[in-house]
Amino acid sequence: MRFLFPSDAIKSKKPDSAFIDSIAIFQEMEYQISFVSLESLHQEKYQVFPAISENEIILYRGWMMTHDEYTTLYNGISFHGATLLTNPETYLRCHHLPNWYPLISEFTPKTVFFPPDVDLKTELDALNWPSYFIKDYVKSLKTASGSLLQSTDDLPQLVADMIKFRQGIEGGFCVREVEDFVPHSETRYFVVQGRPYAHEPEHPIPKIVNQVADRINSPFFTIDVVQHRDGRDRVVELGDGQVSDLVGWTPQRLATIIASIFPPTY
Repeated sequence: MRFLFPSDAIKSKKPDSAFIDSIAIFQEMEYQISFVSLESLHQEKYQVFPAISENEIILYRGWMMTHDEYTTLYNGISFHGATLLTNPETYLRCHHLPNWYPLISEFTPKTVFFPPDVDLKTELDALNWPSYFIKDYVKSLKTASGSLLQSTDDLPQLVADMIKFRQGIEGGFCVREVEDFVPHSETRYFVVQGRPYAHEPEHPIPKIVNQVADRINSPFFTIDVVQHRDGRDRVVELGDGQVSDLVGWTPQRLATIIASIFPPTY
């Protein structure tokens, strides 16, 4: 197996400094390492260094990509006779909320989807919920005001912030019902080849995580779970494992799990 990390934006044969620690760990485990230029993918060009070898299995760890960028990467790797562990369809299964929501809808807040050119205020007024959590298909806002909308009068500013800080609306709008979650109770679980893992070996795996893991067909993804005030566990997000932040994990913990399933000779 070979790991693929983002390259430096200027020096494409050097790694993005954000991933230095993870790269060092995998190199110590004797994995092959290459770097991909995300800037090239954005231009529908494939640029990977060192070159991958025929028949290798490739696992990417890095920044998020659009569907087009990921497809360019997948096709480039396939052209060179290697295989990216997660294909584009599977990547979007966990990367875009509308794809995973119907598979686990009873475990997560009610969500309604709208195209990017919709008259969103009219749609929200028709829903007439007390408040709304609004994001695009991939991410929520991390600004001070965030994605929580108490009044539809504030919608234009929220959408403007999404376009500014998210560089556009990816896919469309996801309008999620606001539930009463316990603050700071969110925990991330990585699922590798169908088995969920926690950030610490002794940390128990909640029932809901096992239930979701059984329903999602992906070799590598994440499940974010939060506690409701009424005591229930609720899923707030799924993500493709290749582009999910560590969030409470150490690079060593994740690398150890991956190595136990996909050794360097895989």
